[in-house]
Amino acid sequence: MEASLEVPRKLEGEKAQRIVEAMRTSVGKRGVAGSTFDVVAREAGVSRGLLHYYFGSKERLMVEVVRTDCDARVAALEEQVAAASSADEIVGVLVQTLEAFVADEPGVQAVLYEMLSASRRSEEIGAELAELYRRWRTQLAAALREKEREGVIELDAEPEAVASLLFALGDGMGLQLISDADWDSAPTLTLGIRTARRLLGASD
Repeated sequence: MEASLEVPRKLEGEKAQRIVEAMRTSVGKRGVAGSTFDVVAREAGVSRGLLHYYFGSKERLMVEVVRTDCDARVAALEEQVAAASSADEIVGVLVQTLEAFVADEPGVQAVLYEMLSASRRSEEIGAELAELYRRWRTQLAAALREKEREGVIELDAEPEAVASLLFALGDGMGLQLISDADWDSAPTLTLGIRTARRLLGASD
């Protein structure tokens, strides 16, 4: 068995965007079980056969949704970190990224968490998600390493370890915020900000 999902055939342009957006929206409305290829194809305005040809399975399409959404989010995070002139500005960027994810349409969150659940049952999906997270951590670590080189921050550990922990803080907070709308998250968020500042070497 291959270690990861086969790369979907390249689908350029507007049709690809419609398919990915239709899958994301459908999962937010109907859940994963209700987001069949028939439903997604109808909402995207393409044939069911086209989805099969390019993605092969619903799982592969869901991975593409996660990749598209999170790549865009991480790219924006990198750009904002690169423009930051202090540790506190970087922490502010991280908080804004978390808030944007929590406020985003339900389909974005549902697809990601469904894929995390599916990765426990599928070695292929697990390998694909592991590779995506590995790439995102590497990208953030590189941005942090550059800010340290510039003298903007003084990391408390290796950039890869700091990036991993920052993602872990964001993932954990995001899951709790989405799961419990009535949760008073302010004390935890304050503690998370203090932790992030310490990781980045911010002075009190």
